[in-house]
Amino acid sequence: MTDEKKFLDRHKALKRFLKNPLSVVGLVLVVTITVCALAAPVLAPHDPAEQHLFDKRSKPFGKYVLGADQFGRDILSRLIYGARVSLIVAVGSIVIALAGGILVGVVSGYAGGFCDSALMRLMDLLLSFPYLLLAIVLVTAFGSGVFNTTLAIGIWALPTFARMVRVSVMSLKNREFVTSARAAGASSARIIFSHIIPNFVSPVIVYATLFMANAIMMEAALSFLGLGVQPPTPSWGEMISSGRNFLMVAPHVSTIPGFAIMVAVLGFNLLGDGLRDALDPKMKVNG
Repeated sequence: MTDEKKFLDRHKALKRFLKNPLSVVGLVLVVTITVCALAAPVLAPHDPAEQHLFDKRSKPFGKYVLGADQFGRDILSRLIYGARVSLIVAVGSIVIALAGGILVGVVSGYAGGFCDSALMRLMDLLLSFPYLLLAIVLVTAFGSGVFNTTLAIGIWALPTFARMVRVSVMSLKNREFVTSARAAGASSARIIFSHIIPNFVSPVIVYATLFMANAIMMEAALSFLGLGVQPPTPSWGEMISSGRNFLMVAPHVSTIPGFAIMVAVLGFNLLGDGLRDALDPKMKVNG
């Protein structure tokens, strides 16, 4: 494929993406959350850990725009800093899952035979655990905190990426252009990096974007259970957990971070769907 053809394909994909209003909405939501996370020290009106007991459980649109929690901490500031934690965990876990999944999937699909069987049985073993139970086991083994939560979610997602990459490699390694490269004397490493990986990277990127929504929900679930990010570090899941005892008197303490999770998950899902339709329009289901 020539450089001009690649440029035209990318231009058409961008036009398809921008023509879809839901894709643009997803992009705007993701960009907004990312900006909030990166500029948290500038955007947050208060210190997220600073307590004002006289203002505890204060209602929104008063002294604090979104109210205060049970310790008098500004919910808006904690939401903004919580976005940083969610994105760190989501991006970090994606990097781990992609690196491990591509490595395992490429080796398994290209080598075949015993290597393929051994690696896939290991992936099947990980997939046999219920997803939340596996994450809980991994966090319990590694310990709580941002890094260990990220590592646990990345390992949980690795088998799915590995199986998807393996299927792509197995379908590509016998294609004509790969056979021609092999006949021309190209090494296995050159075939893999120059001919196989570039041809399955688009669906992997799409799935990685969609998975970020799952990673955010998983981090929130682990933090809600007290196994993920630990106080005083702001986390959306921990904010919901700490406010659940006050649902009758101060429902905003839990419902506002819950709404933030919903918006983040919606944004990444819309963005992922838009990328899928733009990069591979044949996958779009006609309604």
